[in-house]
Amino acid sequence: MKDMAPQMYDRASTVFSPDGRLYQVEYAREAVKRGTTAVGIKVQEGVVLLVDKRVSSRLIESNSIEKIFQVDDHIGAATSGLVADARALIDRARVEAQVNRVSYDEPIGVEVISKKICDHKQTFTQYGGTRPYGTSLLIAGVEDSTPRLFETDPSGALLEYKATAIGAGRAPVIEVFEADYNEEMSLEDAILLGVEALYKAADGKFKPETLEVGIIPVSTKDFRKLTTEEVKVYADKIYEKYPRTEGESAASGAASDEDLDI
Repeated sequence: MKDMAPQMYDRASTVFSPDGRLYQVEYAREAVKRGTTAVGIKVQEGVVLLVDKRVSSRLIESNSIEKIFQVDDHIGAATSGLVADARALIDRARVEAQVNRVSYDEPIGVEVISKKICDHKQTFTQYGGTRPYGTSLLIAGVEDSTPRLFETDPSGALLEYKATAIGAGRAPVIEVFEADYNEEMSLEDAILLGVEALYKAADGKFKPETLEVGIIPVSTKDFRKLTTEEVKVYADKIYEKYPRTEGESAASGAASDEDLDI
């Protein structure tokens, strides 16, 4: 009877199991854990978002895969999990940002828009006939000259971080941050730390051309993505620190079913 518990209580996201669990929400979290690794780092000079897009085939145009999005002039978001779900949430966030500008003639706060997205996600755990969003977002931005970084959970929970990660490589990335993160570091050092963390999480499949990096400096309060050439400069510094082996070079070109993004 105990072994049948998940099957009995996972039919709808609105049904609690006897031990107080919502299995559909937990399954949505599993979708996030299988997604590409996304990283966010907040320092005094701004916020950095990084994603290893994990292109699984050389036939795919890597530019067609987008994991970091601009929400407003001063806000960006990185995603992991179901790509289509993430795109729908990004579109909703962009509308909320524009509504705020039209209504109040001012940019929306990073915390405000994060809460609005989480409130929307939470409703999909409370009403029948729907399923939870199978994606998490790292929402970053600059608000009143203060950098902010939030993580949204499929349940609708919201947490603010100094540095965090979502997706398949979360554990090794967090280990790097726990050891090396410093609030006093520069924005450039934060980018380098993020690239190093993704390198260690890539398990020999690190490819600079599939890295996506977005920054929001406090000085400009404007979101922008780094060019491929700019990203390669940081990747080269990592290769200087951790020289590539023949095994890594071969693995970086290989693709497997586990690499297929959701």
